[in-house]
Amino acid sequence: MTLRLYDTATRTVRDFVPREPGKVGIYLCGLTVQSEPHIGHLRSGVSYDVLRRWLLHSGYEVRFIRNITDIDDKILLRAQAQGVPYWSIAYANERVLAKAYDALGVLPPTYEPRATGHIPEMHELIAMLIDRGHAYPAEDGSGDVYFDVKSYADYGALSGQRPEAMLPSEDGPERAKRDPRDFALWKGPKPDEPADAYWPSPWGVGRPGWHIECSAMSWRYLGEEFDIHGGGLDLVFPHHENELAQSRGAGFGFARYWVHHGLLNLGEAKMSKSLGNVIDVPAVVAMGIRPVELRYYLAAPHYRSRIDYSEESLREAAAAYRRIEGFVQRAAQRVGQVEPAPVGAEFAAAMDDDLNTAKALAIVHEAVRAGNTALAEGDDQAVREALADVRGMTAVFGLDPLDPQWSEAGATTGLQETVDALVRLVLQEREQARARRDWATADALRDRLKAAGVIVEDTPQGPRWTLEDAR
Repeated sequence: MTLRLYDTATRTVRDFVPREPGKVGIYLCGLTVQSEPHIGHLRSGVSYDVLRRWLLHSGYEVRFIRNITDIDDKILLRAQAQGVPYWSIAYANERVLAKAYDALGVLPPTYEPRATGHIPEMHELIAMLIDRGHAYPAEDGSGDVYFDVKSYADYGALSGQRPEAMLPSEDGPERAKRDPRDFALWKGPKPDEPADAYWPSPWGVGRPGWHIECSAMSWRYLGEEFDIHGGGLDLVFPHHENELAQSRGAGFGFARYWVHHGLLNLGEAKMSKSLGNVIDVPAVVAMGIRPVELRYYLAAPHYRSRIDYSEESLREAAAAYRRIEGFVQRAAQRVGQVEPAPVGAEFAAAMDDDLNTAKALAIVHEAVRAGNTALAEGDDQAVREALADVRGMTAVFGLDPLDPQWSEAGATTGLQETVDALVRLVLQEREQARARRDWATADALRDRLKAAGVIVEDTPQGPRWTLEDAR
């Protein structure tokens, strides 16, 4: 089956056909690092990591570019408020972001360019747009350069909006624009902005507009045309609409597919530092939720669906992952760490169907139930097959419980081994009580384990235990 993706530009699910056979180029709009990331930001990283892993599993060579916006109005405002250099804020938050991605098992990008490292490419692209009649320097002496929206006939096609119904762009004074909807490609100096936030240019000292940054960086690393442009639904307009206009205006083919993920909301609003309604990774860990469980929570719903955050739903997702993990650990103890198997046709069909992760994970849980039955019946061959299947499918999600990242984080070593040793001591006492027909003591020991969240199941091969929320 061919991978099919929902393309925002055509508003249809269509077959994915890469520009070059066997190779895929992806550009993901990364974060503007004016503040530390929250779990709403990390949904983007996890969603496109799953897409990337599925493409790799399907045999593609993937060049994955995820940018860092390290110069922007918001960063400058925060630097001014704190009285520190803008670049110190950007770099500090970039490091926190990288740590969060690593904690959630997000593969590092092929390259992660910073906007400030690509000013020459932006100048070249702006000059091309001026030469082709799609951009103009402001006549008020401000040093601003604007994209001429009226010059691009397809403006609004990506977001499905009519230009005449659009509000004015707020990234420059209307007096400097030919049309209020024109957006800034280059911004001249402002009295209240730091002097080190500017670069020389053919139009005077200044700094780039937000939209030109991504067009220039995608051009630099993926060429004039590439396969997939990703980002959140909140970026469709104006950011991606403007990227598309300026890149096509320069004569580029640009993105062949536009893939957007749904947002993670807290109540009726998306998580936002400006709204003060954010939950970050340390806060989740403080709740007793491990990073691998947060990854499961973010990856389980279909990427285009909205996630309405609640602590209850997060804990339910954590319990669901622990059921997978519990089986894998018990099976590995029984038959050894079997290598992951190739995924089955039903799982592959779900993933090829616009990354239907919810359906694919339902198939994983079916395999877990079958594996648990095999464990209870003592069918080692069936256990071995189920373990291989579960490992193969969860690896596609970056969730294989036996992956060193997760096992070394304490899931199967350290604390797990200590707990296992303590539980087995109690089970030995219980077996001794059963052997001398002291049923009252045996039952009391079993009840004490249950009160501690340890469930004991008597099987023909002897007692088997699991944590209550891993069943």
